[in-house]
Amino acid sequence: MSRYRTTLLFLALAAIWGSAFMAINAGLAYFPPVLFAALRFDVAGVVMLGYAVYTVDDPIPRGRREWADVAIGATLIIAGYHAFLFIGESDPAVTSAIAAVIVGLSPVLTTVFARVFLPSERLTLIGVLGLLVGLLGVVVLAAPDPGNLTGSGTTAKFLVFLAAASFALGSVLTRALDSGLRIETMEAWSMLVGAALTHLIAVALGESMGAIVWTTEAVLALGYLAIVASGLGFLIYFDLLDRLGPIEINLVSYVAPVFAALSGWLVLDEGLTLTTIGGFLLICAGFAIVKRVAIRDALPK
Repeated sequence: MSRYRTTLLFLALAAIWGSAFMAINAGLAYFPPVLFAALRFDVAGVVMLGYAVYTVDDPIPRGRREWADVAIGATLIIAGYHAFLFIGESDPAVTSAIAAVIVGLSPVLTTVFARVFLPSERLTLIGVLGLLVGLLGVVVLAAPDPGNLTGSGTTAKFLVFLAAASFALGSVLTRALDSGLRIETMEAWSMLVGAALTHLIAVALGESMGAIVWTTEAVLALGYLAIVASGLGFLIYFDLLDRLGPIEINLVSYVAPVFAALSGWLVLDEGLTLTTIGGFLLICAGFAIVKRVAIRDALPK
């Protein structure tokens, strides 16, 4: 029963996080992009802080190292990642599936950044090959026109790539810092501080609350991202992290695009192209090459 429960939770997380890309695209019709991300984490941060208070003896970071951990998460994992992602997805050329596939490069980039900031790890020649295969997948997805590099959504897709890189770098730096801060506390405070930073970015970009068109669809998109994708999604993530470990949980990134494509097609009538499928397969291949040893060790004997 436990094995089936784990499988169901894994698929549920992939469905929730995959369909979140569809919810972002749906909500961007009513919200300025960065302000949309900020409002999401206003709500999600409060939800996660409530969960941290319930599960952790001391839900407040203590000392410079723990607050440094929060600062990294707030800057790179919350503000940086979501600002780049939401702006990128505001381009019609970036469908839910394309965004999910590009973000799926995060585990590969995490491994690369780990080789730089964690001296005990080195990137082998085969690891470099895996990185190049994954990057090729992003190029296939972006499909740049040499005569017009800013057209066809190329810039927007590059912004989504920067979002994946920001998330990966933040994950590695928090691991390298190793402050000992409970992940529930770190996520809650990173969301709250990250929401504040994202509001500042929105103001700097000239976005305002007056530009929001409040409709039923807008409220549903915001609620889904804040409560379901962030709140419920991270609760499932924490549970699976204990059950599966960091290697297997990374595989969510490679199942999520399936649900992103399906939900985008059902709700937003988004199409699925051969370049999207090809990019997805190349990024999966890059992940398999980079993580070949960890995947082999994680497989049942």
